[in-house]
Amino acid sequence: MGTPEFAVASLKALLDAGGHVVAVVTAPDKPAGRGMQIKKSPVKVFAESQGLTILQPEKLRSSAFIEQLKALTPDLNVVVAFRMLPEVVWSLPPLGSINLHGSLLPQYRGAAPINWAIINGESQTGVTTFRLSHQIDTGDILDSEIIDIPNQETAGELHNRMMPIGAALLVKTLKGLANGNLTPHPQSFESSQKHAPKIFSADCEIKWNQDSRNVYNLIRGLSPHPGAFTFVDGKKCKILLAEYDSSTLDGTPGSYVTDKKTFLKFACAKGSIQVLQLQMEGKKVMAVADFLRGYHFK
Repeated sequence: MGTPEFAVASLKALLDAGGHVVAVVTAPDKPAGRGMQIKKSPVKVFAESQGLTILQPEKLRSSAFIEQLKALTPDLNVVVAFRMLPEVVWSLPPLGSINLHGSLLPQYRGAAPINWAIINGESQTGVTTFRLSHQIDTGDILDSEIIDIPNQETAGELHNRMMPIGAALLVKTLKGLANGNLTPHPQSFESSQKHAPKIFSADCEIKWNQDSRNVYNLIRGLSPHPGAFTFVDGKKCKILLAEYDSSTLDGTPGSYVTDKKTFLKFACAKGSIQVLQLQMEGKKVMAVADFLRGYHFK
């Protein structure tokens, strides 16, 4: 059960390891892009290439979908980057359901663990396999693997690096369950644990009255999507790649200096941000030098 590109690596790894995938459950096709053409999920595209049975329920609680699942008689549901499952679905197979999560649980439960780990300046994260239960991302942990986060890495780069690591952990977990040598252990619940809620537009606006390191982490934690943004001449400007500097510019936080050729730098409350790559509203992603050559500041 999965939808985005992140889940494709796991599905491929299960097939390569000889897993008998009786069906793939993914999101329904939907219109996307400027032309609003019908688009298939990455998981569906891959599943079709492998000749797998594909289910695309609108509602996971529908009786028709539940009957389809029962007819497949699965031993186990494997869930990677999918919707929250109702109990009638996750408890259906004899071995229940397991999930691959992009953090070291119990830290960063939620929808956007990769983004928030970088936004918060973590030097490590990881992947975890666990059993699904009533509360989201709270079931017994089966296995995990630590992943270091380099100082310059963006969320997109970490996502791509995490895919094969998570897929390998998932296969290892399934083999452990089959062999009976995995011991699940319950998650702890502490007030100090960090969370990874869904990211909204308000989370993406850069607050320049912060330390430049915090702004830098927000930029790379939201790059390439959905993108941290500010405003230039009243127009929305996403900053996708940047460097931070401890030296503070003259001027109020959010003001900028530029030579209009290769250099664009924003003032923070402490330190500054030098832009390397940006995207103005309605325009393509551009290196800052290309942008400055063609842009006329008000």
